[in-house]
Amino acid sequence: MWYFTWILGVTAALAFGVINVMWYEFQEAFDEEADSKVEPGKTSGREESVG
Repeated sequence: MWYFTWILGVTAALAFGVINVMWYEFQEAFDEEADSKVEPGKTSGREESVG
């Protein structure tokens, strides 16, 4: 019966890895989309203007 625990552990590790990759890809696409909406010459709102 130990093999059921082993299979569940491997499955959980693989699922965790796949979810992490999906999250990373989503975050990367979201960051690119946010960067593309900023017009050239304008700040993204993150920096404070001096003056």
